[in-house]
Amino acid sequence: MEELKVWSVVELLKRVTDFFVEKEVSEPRLSAELLLGSVLGHSRLELYLNHSKVVHEDELRRFRGLCRQRLQGRPVQYILGEQCFYGLGFTVDERVLIPRPETELLVEHALESLGFSNGGRREEAKILDIGTGSGCIAVTMAKLYPLIQVTAVDCSVDALTVAKLNAQRHNVESQISFVSADMFDEDFASKLSAAPYDLIVSNPPYIPNAEWAVLQPEVRQYEPKIALSTPEGVECYKAVTAQSKKLLIPGGKLCFELHADAAEEVKKLMSFYGFSSIKVSKDYAGLDRIISGTMPVEH
Repeated sequence: MEELKVWSVVELLKRVTDFFVEKEVSEPRLSAELLLGSVLGHSRLELYLNHSKVVHEDELRRFRGLCRQRLQGRPVQYILGEQCFYGLGFTVDERVLIPRPETELLVEHALESLGFSNGGRREEAKILDIGTGSGCIAVTMAKLYPLIQVTAVDCSVDALTVAKLNAQRHNVESQISFVSADMFDEDFASKLSAAPYDLIVSNPPYIPNAEWAVLQPEVRQYEPKIALSTPEGVECYKAVTAQSKKLLIPGGKLCFELHADAAEEVKKLMSFYGFSSIKVSKDYAGLDRIISGTMPVEH
């Protein structure tokens, strides 16, 4: 880019988008829009409503710095420190997994499994979120339903730090208890003083190590592997399901996000531990993504 050229918003977006395409940056136009919008304090829509606006030199300098990070493969969400989830803004960085749209489906199905009405405000429940990461599930549920109480668990102290920031950001810290614990530990259940729960919800690491090499480079290089992958991809499902008898009330619900190829194995696992009314739901791409079941009334 020439130093003396005067750039309008639309010209700059086109130039950077083309450059990102040339350099094989994923989602080139969206990346350019989000980065420039951050510098100018504009939404994506506002960028186009102000398409002829001149980008000043100091703004251009900051935009170039962000673009350099993107060219290195760093995800836009980490560059900006922000990701939208269920209409809420969440603070994110390399300590936590970037929330995905598919996980919004997990929130919806988990709440539906409790019989909560859409937009209802009076429902009460005790919920356990295992592997909370950024806290997107726990915080969203607490924000939607002010009477629920959530225990948010993670083995990563760094992740819990981010989750607490997000709870404070959305004024739901009084509804959420944060616990540092590993689902694979024998004393896991003993660390959860609020048990038993009405619902256990979890988006666990489910990518087998054998698939790690085929993931997008920006995922492999920047997102925490501990939040994404296990040797076989099913270990966390087994650990949580095995712990559930100690943690759920009779008739309580268990709801997982799935690896697209794991539905049958997790369904068999849940059946083995006595869960009934097991339901598998698909995501926006038609892939198996959510599974839920009910703990027997007597267990």
